[in-house]
Amino acid sequence: MLVGLLLPAVQQAREAARQMQCNNHLRQLALAVMNVESSLRCYPGGGFGYNWIGDPECGQNFKQPGSWMYSILPALEQNALYQSASDNLLPEETKDKTVSKTLQETPLPVFYCPSRRAPQLYKSKDRSFDAYILSDPCCKTDYAGNCGTVTYSTCQYGSPTYQYPTSAQLKTFRNGTATWPSFSDKFTGIFYLMSRTQIGEVRDGTSNTYLLGEKFVSADYYEDGSTMPVDDYNPYCGADQDCLRTTYGGSFNGSTFVAADSPWLPMQDRQGVDSNFCRRFGSPHSGSLGMAMCDGSVQRVSYSIEAEVHHCKGERADGQKGSGVAF
Repeated sequence: MLVGLLLPAVQQAREAARQMQCNNHLRQLALAVMNVESSLRCYPGGGFGYNWIGDPECGQNFKQPGSWMYSILPALEQNALYQSASDNLLPEETKDKTVSKTLQETPLPVFYCPSRRAPQLYKSKDRSFDAYILSDPCCKTDYAGNCGTVTYSTCQYGSPTYQYPTSAQLKTFRNGTATWPSFSDKFTGIFYLMSRTQIGEVRDGTSNTYLLGEKFVSADYYEDGSTMPVDDYNPYCGADQDCLRTTYGGSFNGSTFVAADSPWLPMQDRQGVDSNFCRRFGSPHSGSLGMAMCDGSVQRVSYSIEAEVHHCKGERADGQKGSGVAF
C-alpha cells in the first residue's frame, strides 16, 4: 500500500523535472536564434522545404535551404556538425547525395522533449529529396518555429506551382535571371518559406509574440516514422510543417475576432488522430505546453487558451497583442 501511494508522487516529481528540462531546451533554442539575429540583423531563414537539407555553403539567411534549426547550430556550439555537410558546392550542384548523412544521423538532446522520447535515431517517413538521400533512420525534432497564420494554397510559386524550389529554379535565383521570392505577405509569424524576418517587424512586441515552441505529435507514432500520418521530420530539413507550426485561430472583422470553425489550438499528444492535427503546437505534458517568446523568455501555455489569444500571439504585427484574455 505504501509503494502504491509513493509511486504516483515519484512519477509526478520525475515529470516535473522533465518539464523543467524541456523548458530549458526551449530557452537554449530561443537564445541561439537571438544570437543569430544579432549577427545577421534578421532571424535565420525558414528553409526551402522538406526535401532540402542544410548546406553550410549557403549561410544562415533566406538563401539557406535547411531549416532555422540547422542555421542555429553554430550558436549551440555545434559548428562541427554545421560544417559536416560541406562539399564546397551549392546545394543545387551537389554531386554526392550522401554528403548530409552525418548531419541527418546526429541527434542532439536539445531538439528532443524528454517526456516524449530519447535523443536517438528513429524510422524516417518515406520522402524523395531533390539533391540528397534521406537517411533512414534519422534524427527528429520535438520543437517547431512559429509561422503564424498561413494560407497554404497561396505560398507556392513557379509554373507549375511548387511548394519548394527545384535545383533549376535555384540556379536562376542565384544567377540573377529570376528574383528570389518573398512570402512575407503570406505568413504572419517569424519563420516561413525563405523567411527574412527582422526584429523590427515584430511590432506587437517581442514579449508578446511566439518565437518557437513544442509541437504536437501523435502518440501512436513517436518511434515508427515510416507509417505516421503526421510528418514528424528531422530538424535539418527546410520549411516543412514539422519545423514550423501555425497558430491560426480565425480572423478579425475590424476589431472583432471571428473564431474559425476548426482553429489550430495547441493540444496534448494523444492516440488515434489523423494528419489534420500535424500543423499545430502541442506537447506530451499535461495541462500546458512550453512556448518561447521573441524576447527569449519561456512561458507555459494552457491547452485551453482562447483561440483569439493564441492566434494573436502568433502574429508578429497585427496590433492586437492578444490583449484582454489571459493564458
